[in-house]
Amino acid sequence: MPLKESNMIDLGTRAPDFNLMDTVSGNYMSLGKLKSKVCTLIMFTCNHCPYVIHVNEELVRLAKDYQPKGVSLIAISSNDVERYPQDSPEKMKELAAEVGYTFPYLYDESQEIAKAYDAACTPDFYIFDGEMKLVYRGRLDESRPGSGIPVTGKDLRAAIDAVLAEEEVDAVQRPSAGCSIKWKE
Repeated sequence: MPLKESNMIDLGTRAPDFNLMDTVSGNYMSLGKLKSKVCTLIMFTCNHCPYVIHVNEELVRLAKDYQPKGVSLIAISSNDVERYPQDSPEKMKELAAEVGYTFPYLYDESQEIAKAYDAACTPDFYIFDGEMKLVYRGRLDESRPGSGIPVTGKDLRAAIDAVLAEEEVDAVQRPSAGCSIKWKE
């Protein structure tokens, strides 16, 4: 699969609202219900992408470390499930249980939310402050499958830590890289 980098949308962009089905609970959840008063991490992800599989354990660690501090984590899959059935809501629910997600894993069937966020790849990360303004977009860290570099989440963690400390997030941000979102034809 060709490597795709994230689109680096403008910092300060407001988080587009959504109301999507949580594949774990079966309930529809809105951004208004899920967002945090301090920091919200929205991740575009999927089941089958080797770049996501490579970082899944770190996503679980991020939730363990930051949910108690009031950070909201939200995962969204927007892939075309007709061409990629392994990304279906049923399989998403299975993966969330298997990997140990403690955050919602939402299904963007129409792909409108991925388009609203200008998401391009999986994984693709967006951090919003308490006012739901974008303060970080880009990579988890420099690790990639087969790189030999350990997955630490250092770029994402530094940005979240800055938000929690009410400090400026470093403006030097590098795009995420992974599989392209599988758009419907």
